[in-house]
Amino acid sequence: MLRVGDLQRSIDFYTQVLGMQLLRKTENPEYKYTLAFVGYGKNPDHAEIELTYNWGVDSYELGTAFGHLALGVPDVYAACEKIKAAGGKVTREAGPVKGGSTVIAFVTDPDGYKIELIERAL
Repeated sequence: MLRVGDLQRSIDFYTQVLGMQLLRKTENPEYKYTLAFVGYGKNPDHAEIELTYNWGVDSYELGTAFGHLALGVPDVYAACEKIKAAGGKVTREAGPVKGGSTVIAFVTDPDGYKIELIERAL
């Protein structure tokens, strides 16, 4: 679960920039929050990311315990180009990981969460 400051902005990033689907969205007026679930498919075949918007909260301290999300992609170089073309921010260009041969890159979502792209044959 990621707490986000602008739910629509985050949905747009995960769907339009990373190519996920909005799987479902629910509102809880009593407790003043909205949940949106995004992913490349539904559980249990695919992982989902829960985006939580607490009404009236537009930013969070990210803290030091959280590192990043990681997504497997078939071609990190192509994924970076597609993300940049869609307006996404690539913070570490595609290339081999230090001391290894696995190709990775990093992107940042609108709330500052880091997402690692790892090249994997799918």
